[in-house]
Amino acid sequence: MKEEIGTEEKEDIEKSVDNLREIKSLLKKPEDKEETIKEKCGEEGYEKLSEIDSPVVLDVIARFLKHCNPSSVFVRTDSEEDVEYIRKRSVEKGEEIPLKLDGHTAHFDGPNDQARDKENTKLLLPKGKDLGPQFNSIEREKGLKEISTYLDNIMEGKEAYIAFLSLGPKNSRFSIPALQITDSTYVGHSEDILYRNGYNTFKREKFESEDDFYKFIHSAGELENGVSKNIDKRRIYTNIESKTVLSTNTQYGGNTLGPKKLAMRLAIKEGYKEGWLTEHMFIMGVHGPDERVSYFTGAYPSACGKTSTAMIESESLIGDDIAYLREVNGEVRAANPERGIFGIIRDVNPKDDPLIWKTITTPGEVIFSNALIKDGYPYWLGMDREIPDHGRNYIGKWERGMKDSNGKEITPSHRNARYTIRIDDIENKDPNLNNPEGVKVDGIIYGGRDSDTWVPVEEAFDWKHGILTKGAALESETTAATLGKSGERQFNPMSNLDFLSIPIGDYINHQLEFGKKIDDHPSIFSVNYFLKDENGNYLNDFHDKKIWLKWMELRTHGDVDAIKTPTGYIPIYEDLKRLFKESLGKDYSREEYRKQFTLRVPEHLSKIERVKKIYKEDVKPTPKVVIEELDRQKDRLEKAKGKYGEYIPPSKLS
Repeated sequence: MKEEIGTEEKEDIEKSVDNLREIKSLLKKPEDKEETIKEKCGEEGYEKLSEIDSPVVLDVIARFLKHCNPSSVFVRTDSEEDVEYIRKRSVEKGEEIPLKLDGHTAHFDGPNDQARDKENTKLLLPKGKDLGPQFNSIEREKGLKEISTYLDNIMEGKEAYIAFLSLGPKNSRFSIPALQITDSTYVGHSEDILYRNGYNTFKREKFESEDDFYKFIHSAGELENGVSKNIDKRRIYTNIESKTVLSTNTQYGGNTLGPKKLAMRLAIKEGYKEGWLTEHMFIMGVHGPDERVSYFTGAYPSACGKTSTAMIESESLIGDDIAYLREVNGEVRAANPERGIFGIIRDVNPKDDPLIWKTITTPGEVIFSNALIKDGYPYWLGMDREIPDHGRNYIGKWERGMKDSNGKEITPSHRNARYTIRIDDIENKDPNLNNPEGVKVDGIIYGGRDSDTWVPVEEAFDWKHGILTKGAALESETTAATLGKSGERQFNPMSNLDFLSIPIGDYINHQLEFGKKIDDHPSIFSVNYFLKDENGNYLNDFHDKKIWLKWMELRTHGDVDAIKTPTGYIPIYEDLKRLFKESLGKDYSREEYRKQFTLRVPEHLSKIERVKKIYKEDVKPTPKVVIEELDRQKDRLEKAKGKYGEYIPPSKLS
């Protein structure tokens, strides 16, 4: 007997149908789908697409090829021959430059196309729909009309590339099939490094609806000196309901690599409907006693130590950026939708990042974006090597001392210069990277840049306490390098604010509801590598994070006890002393412990009031559960203050 469809499901279906009607009405309609594909893709491309037994997939392809009007199209299957074609074409077209080391290439984006364009990255929403002031959106019909105008004939005279991808391990509950159409070989090459191939998935699966797969349409637009010319028409629009991302007049990876951050918005909404999570988190294995490996996910805002944590030499890496979390048999299991890293190269050096350094300085497939190139070698800021006084970078010919139109010195490489590599090429890759079952999550970590409040590591009392007082209350201080002034606290719940596609209150409640399905809850922790003393000196060394990880691993298995404080559980001194000696070979004094783990009550109370103010004034409707949990924490802090004073060393609580 067929199940009845609920009212909410009917509304979702109606929205999707309306969306498709809107999109189709704005794009040029191919009079004959097969003729359009044959004309654009040629016999070889047509044969490849004929292997896909899903008319809806071919409908999408024909529709956008007709509208964007490339002169020819290359269809990439999962074969190495097809991948090699795109690599070679990227060099032939000048989108990439071969370097001295085998497999290394350089790519340059335009001077004004060096980062994610937050202003022009928008959600397409139905008329009258508002997600809140934290979201950048545009009325769907208006946005579709605008971007369809930009896409009209935008690929004329160019070769386009069609790729089929899998977000997440293939043949798995985590897998999401995706279709990419782009006129950039750099984008095509990058996505082969970053994502699993999905052509065979599209051949095997019979898709009944366009809702069954993600769609990414990108064009660099008109080029001038090899880079996007019409930056004023740069648009990155996400249509959540039709699961489509449209990107125009840009080349920078954060604006063009649809399966990356742009797809997070699609996956967050999909997970919200289906009961799973899409998080801005690394996934790593922390190695404990007797060859035990415990898996952790971690969410940190930019410049807070996320990558350096995930890349610790003694541990193993599954992913550095995004995690899909699902409930499986009462456990939380996680998988990385990616298989590569699109990482910031600034400050990568042999001392602080030995694993990445080795990968990008030995032969192998690596794309360097917006670094300085001299005599066939890349150079970047903070590499701990002498940088030449002249070479080629994203502005063209560069010499030391050059200034931009504002009189600011132009650095050798851009501060947001990148490297693109496969995780399989890193020495500490975890063997479960492509496990279709994912990995069991033992711990979840939230970290921020905090000079005066959070201790270096602390465990939440339970799932609800951790989600609400650590994840939902996450703040991070800005640095001079990012915003021109330091110390400003930015509110960033779960470090996912930039990528949400549902209201913040719904997102937080979804996290709590997800937790209710779990029998074996991961422990939730906070970390802070940036705590300072009264003189402004950091209380953590760069490598101390390894100790906090080791302690968290032990806690998830009940191997060590902890001290209960009003805000969570903190380590016992003797355990840390032993771990510092075993893992780093250094002594750890009681005075260091006291300074690091003293409970700073006034600062905690101030944080609670800041966060409550944001939720009451800026998040509508205000999730009451957050306010209630913060008030309970405030009450515990006030009681401790009355008994022990404003600054409480661990010795008074043990």
